[in-house]
Parts: sequence; C-alpha cells; structure tokens
Amino acid sequence: MPNSAGAYCVGVERAPGALRAAGLVEQLRASGTDVVDAGDLTTRLWFPDRERPFAQNLGDEADALVELSTAAASLLAAEQRLLVLGGSCTVAVGLCDAMARAGERPRLVYIDRHLDLNTPRSTSEGSLSWMGMAHALGLEGAAPELVDLTYRTPLLQPSDLVYLGVDLTRETTDWERAQAAEHGIAIVDQTALCDDPRGAAADARRILASGPFVVHLDVDVLDFMHAPIART
Repeated sequence: MPNSAGAYCVGVERAPGALRAAGLVEQLRASGTDVVDAGDLTTRLWFPDRERPFAQNLGDEADALVELSTAAASLLAAEQRLLVLGGSCTVAVGLCDAMARAGERPRLVYIDRHLDLNTPRSTSEGSLSWMGMAHALGLEGAAPELVDLTYRTPLLQPSDLVYLGVDLTRETTDWERAQAAEHGIAIVDQTALCDDPRGAAADARRILASGPFVVHLDVDVLDFMHAPIART
C-alpha cells in the first residue's frame, strides 16, 4: 500500500517497493514460506492540505481505506497470513475493515510507540496517521468521512484492541491517555516490551478473545541498530 497521504511527509510511500527490491519475498520463500505477491495498490502522496489542516488529505485516505479493505477482504483465507506493507498507520484500519467484510470480528494487537487516538479536534497536528485508532473506535471528534466508511460502525470495540510497546511518557498526548483510560483499552507498555519481548507479546495476545486477529507493527518500535528502517 504505497500511501503517504496521511503520514505528514513524502517518501514513506516508497517503503513497500524498497522492501520488495531488497529481497523480502525471496527471503520469505527461502525460509520455507509459500508466498504469493499480490502487487501494489494505488500510490497516494502526502501534500500540504490547507483546506483541512487538521485532517489533511482526508479524501485520499478515505479512498485508500476502501481500496485496501476491498482488496484485502478478497485475499483473506483460513490457514493463511496476509502481509500488507504501507507508509501510514491507517493501514491497520483498512485491514480491520477487511476482516469485518470477510465475516470476522476484527481484533487488533497494535505494536507502536504511539496510541494514535487523536482526532482532528484534539490536536493541531493534521496527520491522519496519528488518528487511525480514534476513527476505528469512532471516538468523539473523529472525521465522519472515515468513520462512516467502514463495514460496521464503530469498526472496533475497546475490548478488541490491545496496545504493545507504547511510550506513555513522551509519545502520547493527554487526550489519548484519557481516552484509553475512559474506554478501558489495554496497554502493555514500552518498558514491558523491552524487558521481556516474548512475554509482553504473549500478555497482549491473551487480552484479546480467541480467533483471527490483525497485528499492526510500526517500525518506530524496532531497534535502529538492527533495523535502520526504524528511522526512515
């Protein structure tokens, strides 16, 4: 999903192609995984949106969500895993919507240093990439153009979302922390993940009900020395 429209910068839309060119598919196959490359969705670029500065490029993000959800829903199958590479954290919203369209209850482990619970009303930063979970949960102040697009509204229930690796001291806003507490959203924080990665991941998974689930991985949780992509 080569999309940077919601990312507040140009360039991250090139990441999926760069990972493919670096041999991702070949390395997966070499590990014994049967891989089918489903190709690219539409390329969408970020640009300064002066008409909607607090929800920039909302129309492009809405189109991207529908395109991803439709394509992914047709690829979801039992006993298989779907890997989606993107440039914006709104990818998680599209994949949860795909699960709903495919007849599954969306569940999400959100591995990220951020909560992404802001709305166009709660922050002056207009990046929709920082607002994906607020729209999936249908929080007050979320843009109806995104909330109402999903297969069901709200797309996620608080009990179907668990955070893993969040930095609650520096990378979240007062609004986001208040929303997480008010809605009882589970958080396994950054300290727990760094101290015991396997144990923290297992704790996060146990919080969700059994059944298929989506894993969102933001590269900002990766160790830069092991994965320099974490700062690109």
